Amino acid sequence: MIEPRLKDVFCPGFAAAPAPVAAPASGHRMAYWEWNATGHPQHPHVVLCVHGLTRQGRDFDTLARVLSRHARVICPDVAGRGHSDWLADPQGYQVPYYAADMLALLTDVHASAPIETLDWVGTSMGGLIGMALLGQPDLPLPVPVRRLVLNDVGPTLEWPALQRIGQYLGQPVRFETVQQAADALWALSSSFGPHTPEQWLELSRPMVRALPDGGWTLHYDPAIAEAFKALTPEGALAGQEQLWQLYDQITARTLVLRGAQSDLLSAATAQTLAQRGPHAQVVEVAGVGHAPTLMAPDQVALVTDFLLDAPSKGIA
Repeated sequence: MIEPRLKDVFCPGFAAAPAPVAAPASGHRMAYWEWNATGHPQHPHVVLCVHGLTRQGRDFDTLARVLSRHARVICPDVAGRGHSDWLADPQGYQVPYYAADMLALLTDVHASAPIETLDWVGTSMGGLIGMALLGQPDLPLPVPVRRLVLNDVGPTLEWPALQRIGQYLGQPVRFETVQQAADALWALSSSFGPHTPEQWLELSRPMVRALPDGGWTLHYDPAIAEAFKALTPEGALAGQEQLWQLYDQITARTLVLRGAQSDLLSAATAQTLAQRGPHAQVVEVAGVGHAPTLMAPDQVALVTDFLLDAPSKGIA
């Protein structure tokens, strides 16, 4: 079975926690998973897959295994998650700083093996990061992003859904086993749609880290909740206005996947995404809320067909 390589990149800006002593410049290490089954270690087509708020790069394993036969697939653990450093200053856990990290990552990947074709798949927060980068055409990306997949996210995010997420984000938890953690995560994430017990356990293993006493806890820095919980309805509205401005400047061909039962991306917002900016193709995924996990064969096919120019019954 194809497996990824774990790599990392230094990102300037916010210092890691604990901050290095007498460091010449602040910064942190961001881990990422690189998939490549093309037989060409410097394959020029790169697909960057960026996860959601409380998730990590192994979320994309099923999709990456398929795409990696055609491209290098890069799946970062965003700062504070997975194998990446935690930040000394929680104010660094915000989309503009994540976008700067992705720019550093792409610059490093391009330096090691030139990128000729670049695509972006962003789930929830990963889509917001993508909009922040693609909506600023003057940023020094190695090459322009050719195709963008926004997985159940848009510039307007429904306030009740943000409140729902804030209720559990950053709460201290401890599990006796990985299976217990998987069961608890399912209680929070059943909106992801139908999964077999085996699929859910596969998704859940990277979501926890071992504790010294033999227990388990969530993989992310609880401080990622600080900036999120400080958000007000007024602040959210201002942020949405900025995101719409960014979206309107995107030139990449865009596909929006919306969970038909999503409480974060409304049907009205999805319709507007098709009418503004890059005039996205919008596909609803039945039986799923926020957000499709891109594990089901039909979901994988929607993304791979869009990125690899194959015809798809789900995309007009």
